Amino acid sequence: MTAIDQFLKMVHDSDNIVFFGGAGVSTESGIPDFRSVDGLYNQKYKYRPETILSHTFYRQEPEEFYRFYHDKMLCLDAKPNMAHLKLAELEKAGKVKAIVTQNIDGLHQAAGSKNVLELHGSVHRNYCERCHKFFDAQYMKQAEGVPKCDACGGPIKPDVVLYEEGLDNTIIEQSLYYISHADMLIIGGTSLVVYPAAGLVNYYHGHKLVLVNKSSTGLDSRADLVIAEPIGEVFAKIKV
Repeated sequence: MTAIDQFLKMVHDSDNIVFFGGAGVSTESGIPDFRSVDGLYNQKYKYRPETILSHTFYRQEPEEFYRFYHDKMLCLDAKPNMAHLKLAELEKAGKVKAIVTQNIDGLHQAAGSKNVLELHGSVHRNYCERCHKFFDAQYMKQAEGVPKCDACGGPIKPDVVLYEEGLDNTIIEQSLYYISHADMLIIGGTSLVVYPAAGLVNYYHGHKLVLVNKSSTGLDSRADLVIAEPIGEVFAKIKV
């Protein structure tokens, strides 16, 4: 039995699946990841991406922050790929109970998934820091320079978790609940190096831990199944 056949059988036999995903889930939709060979970390900027995407930099250099954010993080033309679409189908069929994602692109929701736990927030939610008015991603895309609130003129901050900022405790608790109760945990498109998010997978205690990632991770030796193939191609084989 091939690894793909094993994977498909596990999915078929499970009815409490949790998916934990990272940037690699969205690269097939044209959104660059951070750590791959052609990802954001290997491109040349005046500052390193992790410096730009820090709370300190956001406060001290808002113009430069938003220039990078506007160019590299607001990928609003991206469409869900087969991984997003199949996960939505599996949720609708009652097999996937939750999606825990490190991504901020909203593609799981665009594909139709309902129970999506966004560890690092979303580019689709933005709030005025002064009056708390909500703004969508399109408003941010069209804004020049530092986006300003059209009601009070205050600065608008994306609802994304920057470096130096903590994760939302409610989202963490919900993620821990679903992961610890899952009969199958699929980890896809993540190198599992970003903490505390990556540490959540340690709360899975079942025997169907599947890793779908093109490169190796620190969890490979613990996994019940490792598939080093593009995640969209793997999920495309699932019959719901």
